[in-house]
Amino acid sequence: MVRRCPRRQKPTVGPIKLDGADCSRFPGSVKSTESAVQQATALTRHFKAHASHLRIDTLQRLIDVLLAMIAARSVNHHDLSAHMPGMSTPQGKKRRADRTFRDEQLDMGFFIALLVVHLPPGKVLLSLDRTNWEHGETPINFLVLGAVVHGFTLPLIWVPLDQSGNSHTYARMWLVLKLLRALPAKRWLGLVADREFIGAEWFRFLRRQGIKRAIRIRQTDMLDDMNGKEWFEHVQHGRFHEIGEKVFVFGELMRVVATRSPVGDLVIIATDFSARKTWKLYKQRWSIECTFSSFKKRGFDLERTGMTERSRLQRLFGLVTLAWIFCLRLGVWLSQTRPIPVLKHGRRAVSLVRHGAQHLVDALRWKPQQFMAVLEVLIQAFCPPGAAESEVVTY
Repeated sequence: MVRRCPRRQKPTVGPIKLDGADCSRFPGSVKSTESAVQQATALTRHFKAHASHLRIDTLQRLIDVLLAMIAARSVNHHDLSAHMPGMSTPQGKKRRADRTFRDEQLDMGFFIALLVVHLPPGKVLLSLDRTNWEHGETPINFLVLGAVVHGFTLPLIWVPLDQSGNSHTYARMWLVLKLLRALPAKRWLGLVADREFIGAEWFRFLRRQGIKRAIRIRQTDMLDDMNGKEWFEHVQHGRFHEIGEKVFVFGELMRVVATRSPVGDLVIIATDFSARKTWKLYKQRWSIECTFSSFKKRGFDLERTGMTERSRLQRLFGLVTLAWIFCLRLGVWLSQTRPIPVLKHGRRAVSLVRHGAQHLVDALRWKPQQFMAVLEVLIQAFCPPGAAESEVVTY
């Protein structure tokens, strides 16, 4: 007797339905991420309060791109598309991200308005510097002016330069004048900058705007009738010297103080502050280098962008700044409630920006209810260094 085997049914190919399953438990699920994005109304209100002219579609794209940047730790469109919400294809999401970088509503005035409100009350120290990289054979060169907060410099205004190398005096003046409209000179503690940012016209401009200066000069620059090297040739590392009276530096009557770096370089600073305060302030100039580092390889991989057009680069830098400030803001708050361990070499195990980004991504992806509490922290201004944060939310 021959038995017939039952015909095997052809397997059906289609979406898998998990009845009653909690999709948020599975890696790669978008349920919790979508919930967090939908609850980001606090960010929408925050942006709308300081930029009421923005359209709703622009606001939604802006928030989606910012949260995708934080989750992807990248500015590359391919990376962003994997973290943007919605059921459209990856190509559709890439086009949506690209529209954000082309949106003319996101101009410099929009970014300044949003960033200035995050500054701590009182006077702030401003730092000026450049950051540059190359895309193929195309040099990309940004001039950035920002405020020092918690060991970093918060960019407030920037401009992509047409050429590689040093900036022009008029580009610096444009940055300062535009920022003064939103942040008056009475709130500037002063301006620190490196040897690149010198010159008679520049020094005179800052004085006329009521901005105090602490700017490093070259050892070949003339101080009255001698150059800096002749004045301070005897200075040793660890010793600080000051010329007994004010001298003319680029036509301006200023104090001049000097020391030597650990590698033996002569560090000469023309200043409007006392010698002790000058060194305290000038040491914070390095904070802008920490910001640039956390924008690039150690943070949002800014150098991976394929953009070279100036207006799009300016928007890209602004969007990275907004995403970065959210990470720093949360990192500062968390470090006061959960201090970051300090390693044997005396530095934190992770930076404040990395610390905030880790917790922000975790809340965005897996803890949408806690993400709501985190949003309340992100939209608050920084507290002055050393001041205790108020217990507004529980995370």
